[in-house]
This record gives sequence, C-alpha cells and structure tokens, in this order.
Amino acid sequence: MTAVTTPDQRLEQDRTFPLPRTEPIAIHQILNLFEKGSPELLALMAEDLDFRIDHYRDELDVSWQSARNLAEMTSVLQRLAQGVFTKGTRIAGLSSVALGEGWFLTRFHQVFFYEVRQCDCESVTLILSHEKDGRLDYFRETVTNVVDLGEREVEA
Repeated sequence: MTAVTTPDQRLEQDRTFPLPRTEPIAIHQILNLFEKGSPELLALMAEDLDFRIDHYRDELDVSWQSARNLAEMTSVLQRLAQGVFTKGTRIAGLSSVALGEGWFLTRFHQVFFYEVRQCDCESVTLILSHEKDGRLDYFRETVTNVVDLGEREVEA
C-alpha cells in the first residue's frame, strides 16, 4: 500500500536539499532583513516566539540573548545593535535544509565589526528554527566561532 501525502508534505519532502538564501522561508527572510537593519523582521515572528542564542566554548555572558515573546525580542535586537553589531552585518553565506513539518536547519556565515573585540570578525552559526503560517516561532542559534579578521581586508 502506498502512503498518501498532501501537496504540502510533498513540497517539504522535495525541499530537503540545501535551500539558497533567496528561498522565501521565514528564517531566510528574517536574516536578510537583519542584514539590512530592518525592524520589519519582527512582522515575521510569532507573538509567542521562543528565541535563544548560545555560544560554543565562549565565556561571554549571553543570558540576555533570549526572548519568550516579541516585546522581549525587541529588547534583544536593540541590545545586539548597540553592543554587538554596531556597524551592522554582512551575510557571507546562508543556506538551510528543510527537516519537515516547518523545521529548518540553517548555516549562517556573517562578517561584521564586533564591538566587543573592536575589530572585524566573521562567524559561522547553526540555527534550528520552526515556522508556522509563515512566522518564526522557535529559534536556537549556536555560535560555533567568532574569528578576528585582523589586518585581512573584508569584502564589501
């Protein structure tokens, strides 16, 4: 007997390959707006968003990098803008894999002036996210590294 799938299930199964930055899933739209410094990204987040950023083997206090709703998320974004990404960020790479049922695993590579270190840096992070009805309702980012670029020239 062959299992019956809905068109949405077939689409998700077909989207398990790496999805490019231009794929209109919520996580990509939000990160693209984050790069632009646009507050419009909040419109793509659910009111009951569950958000957290973790850092692999880093001693920084990142307890403030979490939110349980849009009001808290606004505060996190303001603090990131004022204390981490004071000169914004540039996406060097962004791709996701659809895991099914609204779940995505994203590899996010960015280049930015890191206020904490007072130098240009690059970072690769992994993000597990979930979206429902086009809005992000779960976000767990693991910052795997932050590398000082030193005297290397950063592409614009």
